[in-house]
Amino acid sequence: MANLTKRDLVLSISDKTGLTQQEVFSVIQLTLDGITDALATGSDVELRNFGVFEVRLTKPRVGRNPKAPQNEVEIPARAIVKFKSGKIMRQKVLLRTEELRNKA
Repeated sequence: MANLTKRDLVLSISDKTGLTQQEVFSVIQLTLDGITDALATGSDVELRNFGVFEVRLTKPRVGRNPKAPQNEVEIPARAIVKFKSGKIMRQKVLLRTEELRNKA
């Protein structure tokens, strides 16, 4: 199954709403920009029934270069985005459990 792209979303929403593709693209882009800006300024983003985006700090750790395993490299702590799915999304995705087990 192919990945869903921003372009696919634009086409789907445009067909369902009757809005032009440019209008839908602008709304989607503004939404994504708003989420990004909120995370960058320290706010969590909560979208009811979808999920929560939050910024967390990873712990510093020691890594190794696979080509030269004797050399240890310090990997510093850094901010990353975590996503926790909402209840409805979790329930819908859970329905794919058997399908994914059969693939493995």
